[in-house]
Amino acid sequence: MRKKRAEKRPTPPDPKYGDIAISQFINSVMKQGKKHLARRIVYDALDLIEQRTKNPGLETFKKAISNARPMLEVRARRVGGATYQVPTEVRGDRSMALAIRWLISYASDRKDKSMSQKLAAEFIAAANGEGSAIKKKEDVHKMAEANKAFAHFKW
Repeated sequence: MRKKRAEKRPTPPDPKYGDIAISQFINSVMKQGKKHLARRIVYDALDLIEQRTKNPGLETFKKAISNARPMLEVRARRVGGATYQVPTEVRGDRSMALAIRWLISYASDRKDKSMSQKLAAEFIAAANGEGSAIKKKEDVHKMAEANKAFAHFKW
């Protein structure tokens, strides 16, 4: 290897809750560097959760993220001209990134008025073990389970 791996810069916690997971989520919601707008969207979503469920928004957010995190995924691996879908365990930071990505993308596909309402609805659904992000996780797990026969091609 010629070059060093880029060292991972730590994400500073967000100002309102002092939580790193929320900070990462805000950074993923952010488009074109508009962090203030992204913060407002996420904080409004957490406030909406508190109004709708009477539970703390942060708690529901954490539960939604943990429910949407995949444990296994399939990776393409070429062996002798054939490509196999090899099931592998997902690293912690990648599973977090996938959960965040799925929650945001499926929230934006929802039919609600604002992005904060869409996010709140997706968080509540994911915290209850339902919704599109959870379905995606289950599909990824099913794919890994179906390709268990190729597990010996792990590298």
